[in-house]
Amino acid sequence: MPSAPGDSAPGSPASLRTANQQRVLDVLRTAAPGTHDPDAGGRPAAFTQAELARETGLARATISNIVRELSAAGLVDSEAGSGRRGSAVSISPAAGVVAGVDFGHSHLAVAIGDLTGHVLAEERRNLATALEHEEALELAAELIDSMRPTGSALRHIGMGLPAPVTDDVIRTPAIFPGWRDVDAASAAAEVLGAPVDVENDANLGALAEHRCGVGRGQDSSVFVKISSGVGAGIIINNKLFHGSGGTAGEIGHLTLDEQGPMCRCGSRGCLEAYTSVGAVTAMIASQYPHASLDDIVRAADDGDVSTRRALEDAGLHLGWGLATIVNLLNPSVIVVGGDMARAGELLLEPARIGLRRHALDAVAQTPVLASALGERASLVGAVLLAAERTELLVA
Repeated sequence: MPSAPGDSAPGSPASLRTANQQRVLDVLRTAAPGTHDPDAGGRPAAFTQAELARETGLARATISNIVRELSAAGLVDSEAGSGRRGSAVSISPAAGVVAGVDFGHSHLAVAIGDLTGHVLAEERRNLATALEHEEALELAAELIDSMRPTGSALRHIGMGLPAPVTDDVIRTPAIFPGWRDVDAASAAAEVLGAPVDVENDANLGALAEHRCGVGRGQDSSVFVKISSGVGAGIIINNKLFHGSGGTAGEIGHLTLDEQGPMCRCGSRGCLEAYTSVGAVTAMIASQYPHASLDDIVRAADDGDVSTRRALEDAGLHLGWGLATIVNLLNPSVIVVGGDMARAGELLLEPARIGLRRHALDAVAQTPVLASALGERASLVGAVLLAAERTELLVA
């Protein structure tokens, strides 16, 4: 049947109006590209209506009407709430907030952000490794409630999990057992009270570094997170690459030696078995049985031969894994984050050596750099994802 006037069918006036609103809001959420850093203080810069017209390709009269509608709905701020073309326009703080949730094997980090992805508050807690998903989500809900500004609507949540995620479900119980076969998005939405998008934590780190870290300005980059496990988030043509089933980037389970140490995935000689925090602490356990990663890094900085060798070995194996990535994808830059990145050049310089040994000459000089956001990368990415997925359209 023909569409009724004003309905939302494709090509109708209502759908065109909605699409135009979305274009304006998407531009406002970029918050002056190149200048907005979610880790920086202060509000991001606003856009003038002339700038909005240039960025969206819409007529200035159309922009004025859209700004007037969005302002009346409380979604944007402009001078005196008007549609005047010279007025500066920005997402209104009254439009609500988003949250980022980053689960690790032994930590939970939660952040509140505005609708541009700017982090307003955050907190990190240590967790018991065997914590079930119900308990973990309840703790996340408590932290969100404690940080959320009074009266602010929670619009959307981005959540990172340290395991392969297929259709919001972890199918590999050995990697993150407390979440086995759980529909993570539905379970989280029920407890947290807002729509939830779930991503692998390395993917979120890649998103954050691409938007406001070392990868900014590069159309292809790889973020490698090395903590209890090892995973990679891949950016190709400025977009996250998930693969056909959503599990692209599981480089921690590249086999370096099929006769090597057993990995928790059931295989042998995985990259993770040589480069993770557990692998490094196990390597020197006979000499330093209770040393933490920070203890190891401090000792290595002080010149201790054993700890320096442990980090060097981990770095060389990492470089071997990175060579596989650059030979296949040829990214502009590789960014190393996670707990192991705290070792800095003690890890990264051997990784560059390993990369040069195993990569083709054409890609062997690919930069290998430390994350600009450190252990916060996945959390910042979760906030950015939540802001990006928030729907703010006027009916």
